[in-house]
Amino acid sequence: MRRLTTPISKEVVATLNAGDRLLLTGIIYTARDAAHKKLQHLLDNGDELPFNIDGAVLYYTGPSPVRPGDVTGSAGPTTSCRMDLYTPDLLKAGLTGMIGKGKRGDDVSLAMQQYGAVYFAATGGAGALLALSIKKSRIIAYPELGAEAIRELVVSDFPVIVAQDAFGKTLYK
Repeated sequence: MRRLTTPISKEVVATLNAGDRLLLTGIIYTARDAAHKKLQHLLDNGDELPFNIDGAVLYYTGPSPVRPGDVTGSAGPTTSCRMDLYTPDLLKAGLTGMIGKGKRGDDVSLAMQQYGAVYFAATGGAGALLALSIKKSRIIAYPELGAEAIRELVVSDFPVIVAQDAFGKTLYK
């Protein structure tokens, strides 16, 4: 199993192939539907995003409430195709990695190839286990969105599989 540290450069993305099993370490950001809509608004207006998107990895999750003494609640992946409308513009802006579950649409697949990005799958139904890899969590934007606020997560050995690579190969076909 290969270890990878974020942020992920386009050069590293080019070495990844569908089916590769990885352990991610570093900073990843959470963003779901409502946050994506706000990010799109910022991009459309030429405004600065709330995090550095160059080489960033977005995790499509909305963690459950935190129990006392824990870093985060359960943090399983959500269905990724709900973010497909917004993804090409984020990829164009510099996003290189996404984590979720389920296949992506054709527009996202083409944008991943055009801009050099990778889509990772995390195991659905294993949110409590995945949360063990999250060492720090803090809200960095849109706290009014509750579970859908954008969080900066510091992860260590977060397990993912390359579900779709930058060459158009996917585990979903």
